[in-house]
Amino acid sequence: MSVPTERSIHFDLNGRQVSLHTDEQRTLLWVLRTDFALTGTKYGCGQGSCGACTVIVDGKAVRSCLTSLKDVAGRQVRTIEGLAHNGELHPLQQAFIDHGAFQCGFCTSGMILSAETLLRETPNPSPEAIVSHLERNLCRCGAHQRIVAAVQSAARRSSGQS
Repeated sequence: MSVPTERSIHFDLNGRQVSLHTDEQRTLLWVLRTDFALTGTKYGCGQGSCGACTVIVDGKAVRSCLTSLKDVAGRQVRTIEGLAHNGELHPLQQAFIDHGAFQCGFCTSGMILSAETLLRETPNPSPEAIVSHLERNLCRCGAHQRIVAAVQSAARRSSGQS
């Protein structure tokens, strides 16, 4: 068993610089939820398999349950709470509402953040590309068809199509 190493960790969280003096091995998931009260990031499996804890670190979707705090030092972290801009929902957030792309909502933030990375890389993905990209984000409610429709809708909205 390793001895906790406390140190000050600085990183950008949803567009603002934050600093925390704590055990550098703590997972980003629990730091977000307990230290910053950002509870949109969910604890699902704790093993990186379900995607409920997905956040964006330096533009890439990562599992925060597997990411230690020291791994985000000096980096940019975005959670679902940081996706809206100037009080306006992100197109994906709005599309998930419009399409009822959730039931219990537990997977929703991870799905949206994973989809956001897809749309940045592929602005107009096919339904097959969406399914492939989101296959590691599990939805137990079975809202997959509505999720794919929501991502397609957000892609159209972002590209100026209706």
